[in-house]
Amino acid sequence: MARIVGIHGIAQQVRGPEVLRAAWLPALSDGMALSGAEPLVAADLEIAFYGDLFRAKGGKAVGGPQYVAADVEEGFELELLEAWWAQAVANDATVSGATTKLRTSRTAQRALNALSQSRFFAGLSERLIIRFIKQVHSYLSDDSVRGEIQERVASKVSPDTAVLVGHSLGSVVAYEAACAHPDWDLALVTLGSPLGIRNLVFDRLRPPPEGGRGEFPAGAMAWTNIADTGDVVALTKRLAPLFGERVQDLLVNNGSKAHDISPYLTAAQTGHAIAEGLARRVR
Repeated sequence: MARIVGIHGIAQQVRGPEVLRAAWLPALSDGMALSGAEPLVAADLEIAFYGDLFRAKGGKAVGGPQYVAADVEEGFELELLEAWWAQAVANDATVSGATTKLRTSRTAQRALNALSQSRFFAGLSERLIIRFIKQVHSYLSDDSVRGEIQERVASKVSPDTAVLVGHSLGSVVAYEAACAHPDWDLALVTLGSPLGIRNLVFDRLRPPPEGGRGEFPAGAMAWTNIADTGDVVALTKRLAPLFGERVQDLLVNNGSKAHDISPYLTAAQTGHAIAEGLARRVR
């Protein structure tokens, strides 16, 4: 089976594992080449796919639920939206800031209006931003969804697997999977990760943090966390203060597509981390 297993992020519900592998493989090969490593072959990579769990069922509205601001639930969803808004304001001078601390649907609408005009969320409709938030919420709050996704990851990892790569929400999935399987003995690479968002993500992890410190995953022999400085989803760029100094935190510049998977994979830092994981297995 594959030496590398990739776990995608949010908003992949109308794609599939082979579509994603076709996009990931050349980008990752380029990143490894930039780091001086050998390029990959198709058999080296598999995608643990779960996007279909969020795909609209037959008969539903074309393109999925037609969410509006009023559909943003108070609590987790509104707080995550506000956190993204605050980070977008910090990174983009053109984004308007908050004018009130009252949490209402009007707050959600103002946040959505601001985010849709930001460079980070450029081109995304309000309903797509809401859908992204709801997918993160679903994984962290619905045990059946979480369990199914974790089973799919476990089914792709074999004794041949040396590296687990998680992007965006997939980094949360990858972290929890590595914690749950101490026998895996692999390198963990997280890209554009929201793992460090306190209260919303960090404090909802399994296993739960103790004393403000998250567990270093038992199934990971090494962990490299890579974030773009302008990545709104990766609110906390450095994970070592939360999970221990064994985490190697690296910053990259992905240009205008700060959170996209392709520039993360083509980065030499990513290629080097994966090449090191592969090399460690054969030493």
